[in-house]
Amino acid sequence: MSPPVFADLFAGIGGTRLAFERAGARCVWSCEVDRFCRLTYEANFGHPPDAGDIREVDAAAVPDHDILVAGFPCQPFSIAGVSKLGSLGRPHGFVDRTRGTLFFEICRILEAKRPRALFLENVRHLVRHDGGRTFRIILETLSGLGYRVDYRVIDAARLVPQHRERVYIVGFREPVWFAWPEVPDRRPRLGEILEPVVDTKYTLSRRVWRTLRRHREKHRRRGNGFGYGLADPDGVARTLSARYYKDGAEILIAQGRGRPPRRLTPRECARLMGFPDSFVIPVSDTQAYRQFGNSVVVPLVEVLAGAVLEALGYRQGACVRGAC
Repeated sequence: MSPPVFADLFAGIGGTRLAFERAGARCVWSCEVDRFCRLTYEANFGHPPDAGDIREVDAAAVPDHDILVAGFPCQPFSIAGVSKLGSLGRPHGFVDRTRGTLFFEICRILEAKRPRALFLENVRHLVRHDGGRTFRIILETLSGLGYRVDYRVIDAARLVPQHRERVYIVGFREPVWFAWPEVPDRRPRLGEILEPVVDTKYTLSRRVWRTLRRHREKHRRRGNGFGYGLADPDGVARTLSARYYKDGAEILIAQGRGRPPRRLTPRECARLMGFPDSFVIPVSDTQAYRQFGNSVVVPLVEVLAGAVLEALGYRQGACVRGAC
């Protein structure tokens, strides 16, 4: 049987592509607008994404594919002005309610290409945005386009030493049996991904360190928990964010001997997201921090991708590489 093929929207640096290819699928088309992400993508896959701005893509020009995957940006959704078609429950009515958001671009390609399955990823807060109304519109829209959808919020901490909760949405056009897979528990420790020797440029300046301590003390007096986080090498780190390049406050590594702590290196961030050491980082540290902070946890998506492929009949209880 030929491997299933997928289209990768909002591809970033290719984390989702890497995961689905490891699970046994083949990428036939990708789209990413950020020029620095495109550089990293090309350095690792041998070619840049096929398209840039998704809003300028002719949906008919996207190759046929079995699975559409997307880690789409979360933009505000408006539920005002629901069209008459929408109130009648017709598909175009639901799509009208998402017009003007980047989620609509996913719907546009789904409607034109009608792939067998979809796989979407977003921040966990999407489920609660606007009192849950945003997420309800998303699920109703996908259902209106003919997909049976399910979702789950999953923490990647079983596979990487980082608490990273994300919502994953799967959908199928045909009746299939899909079960959310049990995520293997590797119980990873942060110390396992740290480099033995690190350039001093990653050490915080004493000025920045003083500022972070003052900021934390101010919030402590107010009774909240905001502030920097000194990570335990024997434990699991906080969530890596795209703002990590600013001061690294959420994940700092103590260095002892009265020295200020340091931030993670880009390579350590790559490891924290489950990227292999062979993954090329051709951009500046600032851009690398942004890219990994916005990416997916590769081994977790690989496990989920395997379940999607199994539901579609492409594999039978196969063991996802490195996760069994």
